[in-house]
Amino acid sequence: MKKLNQLYDCDYDVEIKNIKINSKNVEPGDLFICTKGVTADRHDFIDMAILNGASAIVVSKDVGEKNVPIIKVEDTNKELPRLCARFYDHPEDKLKIIGITGTDGKTSTATIIQTLIGNETCGYTGTNGRSCSKFNKEIDNTTPDADKLYGYFHDFIEAGCNTVAMEASSEAFFRGRLQELKFDYSVITNITSEHLNIHGSLENYIESKCKLFEQTKSDGVCILNRDDEYYETVLKHCNSKVLTYGVNEDSDLQIVEYNIYPNKTIFKIKYNNELTEITSPLLGDFNVYNLSAALLTCLSMGFSLEELIPNIPNLKISGRLDMVDLGQKYYVMVDYAHTPNGITKLLNFVHTLDINKSIVVIGQAGERDYLKRPIVGEVVVNNASHAIFTYEDPRSEDPKDICEDIIANIKDTHNNYEIVIDRHEAIKKAINMAEVNDMVLILGKGNETYEKLKNEVIYFNDIEEAINAVKEREGL
Repeated sequence: MKKLNQLYDCDYDVEIKNIKINSKNVEPGDLFICTKGVTADRHDFIDMAILNGASAIVVSKDVGEKNVPIIKVEDTNKELPRLCARFYDHPEDKLKIIGITGTDGKTSTATIIQTLIGNETCGYTGTNGRSCSKFNKEIDNTTPDADKLYGYFHDFIEAGCNTVAMEASSEAFFRGRLQELKFDYSVITNITSEHLNIHGSLENYIESKCKLFEQTKSDGVCILNRDDEYYETVLKHCNSKVLTYGVNEDSDLQIVEYNIYPNKTIFKIKYNNELTEITSPLLGDFNVYNLSAALLTCLSMGFSLEELIPNIPNLKISGRLDMVDLGQKYYVMVDYAHTPNGITKLLNFVHTLDINKSIVVIGQAGERDYLKRPIVGEVVVNNASHAIFTYEDPRSEDPKDICEDIIANIKDTHNNYEIVIDRHEAIKKAINMAEVNDMVLILGKGNETYEKLKNEVIYFNDIEEAINAVKEREGL
C-alpha cells in the first residue's frame, strides 16, 4: 500500500491499496489507470471505477472534473508498467526473469525450469497458474497485464524466490502487456502457424514472438532451438548472447540420440564436448527438446549438470500426458495439445506405443483463430482412429458453428469422426467406446478448471471428467 503522493509528484495524500485497469474489478482504495486496449478505451469507464470506489484515476486525456484526484500522463499504456513497478518497489529488479515463448511447449519448458532449479527459489507463472513452494494459484491469462504481473513478482519475492520462469505469449506482446519489461533469459521452443486471428499473418506472429529477444538485457542470454524452421529469423532479433539446443551438431547443447519407452525417455546430450545420458519421466520427442531447452537455460545461469540431473526424476507437468489409470484395460490420457503441430506430435508419439485404436476428444476455442479449425480437423482424422469434436471455451460463438468449421475440409473425405457438442458427454462417449488396449486422448484443456461459455464461466476439468467416466463405466 502506498499514498498517491509517493507514486506521483502531487499534493494528494490519498492511500492506494492496489492498481486496476478493469473498472469492474475496482474496489475501494484502488487506483484506476485508463489504458487503451485493441477494442476498448478505459477512459470510457471512469465513472464506473469511481462508483466502485476508486481513490484516484490516471488518464492521458482531459476527462473533466471528478470527485477523486486525477493524474494526467502522456501515455497510460506506457505508464502502467512503470506505475506498477513503483507501487511494488521494483520487483522486476530483484528477480532473474526467464521468459519462455513458442507455439508449443511454453508450459512444459517453464515448469521444467522451475523443477530443475527448485520451487523454493523459482516461481512459475503461465497456463497452469502461478506457483512456488508457498502457494499455487490460478490466473486469468497465460501472460497477464502489468497490474497483475508486477503483483505476482512481488508475491514471489515475499515467498523467498529470486527467479521466475514465465510464459511469454505472442498475444501478450501484441497487446503491449510486456512493454518496458526486460528479461534476463529468453527461451523459444518452436514456431508454427497459430493465433492468426490476432496477428493477421504468420510474419506478424513471428514478429511478436521476437519481441522477447529484443527485450532481453544486453548482458542476458537468448536460448534458441537450432532445429526450428525460423531459427535464423529469431536470431536476427537477438542483441545479447545466444546459446542453442537441438540435434544440429553446431548446437551448444546437442541432442545426440534418444529412445522413447512407454514409461520413460532416455537420451544423450553433448555439452562442452562431454556426453551425458539423461533418463526422463517425460515422454515424447517434443519433451526431449523442452527438457534440453530447460537444461541449457539453467546451465547458462551457472548451474551444473551434477546439480540439475538429480531433479529430473521429479518432473511432472500438470495437464501434459496426464494418464488416468484406475486399473481399466484401456488407456486414457489428458493433454493440453491444441495446435496442429502439437496434436500431430502427440498422436505420432502415441502410435509408437503398444496400443490398438486411438480415440480423440477435441474442440477449438471460440473467438480465437478460426483459420486453424479445419486444419485441426484434418490433423486429427488423419492421425487418429476416431475423433469426437466438441465444445472448448466457445465464448460468444455457437459451438455447433465451431464444430462445423472443424469438419469443413473432411466432410466428404472422412467418416471416422462425429460431433458431440456437450464436452461432458463427448468424454463419456469416448471412454465407453474404448476397447482393450485402446487409447482415449482428451485434448485441448489439460488440467484447466473452467469452460468459458456465452454468458458465464463454469467449473470443468477434463481429468476429473475422465476419472468419473471411467468409474461409471467400470462400476467403481
